[in-house]
Amino acid sequence: MKKGEILQAKIERTDFSNKGIAHIKDGDGTVYPAVIKGGLPGQTVEFAVAKKRGGRIEGRLLGVAEKAPREGESPCPHFGACGGCSYLTLPYEESLKIKEEQVRRILEGALSAQKEPWRFEGIKPSPRIFGYRNKMEFSFGDEKPGGPLELGLHKIGGFYDIISVPECRIADEDFRKILVYTKAYFEGVPYFHKRTHEGWLRHLLIRKAARTGEILAALVTTPELPGELSKSGRSVEGWKEGLLRLLSENSTDEQMAGEALPAGKLTGILHILNGSVADVVRADETRILYGRDYIVEELLGLRFRISAFSFFQTNTLGAEMLYETVRDMLRPADVAQVIYDLYSGTGTIAQMLAPAAQKVIGVEIVEEAVAAARKNAALNGLSNCEFLCGDVLKVLDEVEEKPDLIILDPPRDGIHPKALPKIIAYWVPQIIYISCKPTSLARDLEVFLASGYRVERAVACDEFPWSRHVETVVLMSKVKEK
Repeated sequence: MKKGEILQAKIERTDFSNKGIAHIKDGDGTVYPAVIKGGLPGQTVEFAVAKKRGGRIEGRLLGVAEKAPREGESPCPHFGACGGCSYLTLPYEESLKIKEEQVRRILEGALSAQKEPWRFEGIKPSPRIFGYRNKMEFSFGDEKPGGPLELGLHKIGGFYDIISVPECRIADEDFRKILVYTKAYFEGVPYFHKRTHEGWLRHLLIRKAARTGEILAALVTTPELPGELSKSGRSVEGWKEGLLRLLSENSTDEQMAGEALPAGKLTGILHILNGSVADVVRADETRILYGRDYIVEELLGLRFRISAFSFFQTNTLGAEMLYETVRDMLRPADVAQVIYDLYSGTGTIAQMLAPAAQKVIGVEIVEEAVAAARKNAALNGLSNCEFLCGDVLKVLDEVEEKPDLIILDPPRDGIHPKALPKIIAYWVPQIIYISCKPTSLARDLEVFLASGYRVERAVACDEFPWSRHVETVVLMSKVKEK
């Protein structure tokens, strides 16, 4: 088997994140494991050999020769092009089984040295599987060089290519309406080219609160107005007026079966100026064209102000499921005097646990998230929450109060190796670890186990239906007193 050779194989399982595993027999009878990203269990796929090393093959998926037994047609016409959804051709329960087994295998490997029994409680499904996202960032561009203006998502495997996604199944009807209208309104106006750094249109950012229905729409452009804009008769003010007319009637969302949610309503329209040459969504200046620059969302009885760039779980109802899972892991006897919420974001977990503690201390490195957390705590009348801005590695040296319970919700790469010993040194009775990347979780769990902690319970939560991502919540307790 040589690099570039075209082969076929049947996918046996899918490992995190979305890596199809198969076995290939060479001409001399030697069997090699093959890793083919994107392959689904039961599929027979065609792939090109990309690498052959360490006794295994890495392949690049070319196509599906034979579908999996329960695989059907995707309900989204953009499936396979944008790359946002991996399991959309499968029944939802099949995608849950794949994620559950991925997490189970990873945890069993990480906990193989643990002598005490532990319990894996499977995976919790998302309350909504379509139209669940409360935030979308769309990019202006073209699908092919010199082609017509597109507004949508990056094409899979492409840095420059943009495909319009007017029928995206994970975005609700209001998002799609705004997307289609905005693309049509600015037809003929130049977009910002990543190579030449010329052009005006950059991004369209939309947020919608599931519980209140409030919508915030933001047009992101470069600061320089192009001559083509005035020639076309288009303007930011005209875009705003058309948007208000578009959503003047109560909106509905036919994708959202189950619990009834409020109709969408525009509460803010923004024009954000971004002069950076990098392809990032940021604000050098924010102009409020209508209403206010934030929406208000409700989560487990608490209210949160969410601005254009605030970090907030992108699946509101899924976040409620996740945080209820955390709360349910705490026994009545676990009511703590001081709780640390490390990597606290906008303070949602800290505020949820505040009634069960004398004080909750949140630590987060993003300044805007800390500012939002403080405002939200005041909005909810919580006076026992303190939010500190800085790197967990450094801030822990400055906090005088010692914790009785620690909540960890780090970024995808997990906890900084130098921060782990500081966290363990508090030797609290229990630690709850929330992870969006089970492989990073497994690496950190091995350190906790070696230091005297054990895992009691673990559960996966499907925060992002149809995607390859999965959240995992783990409850740890110390094995014995030091």
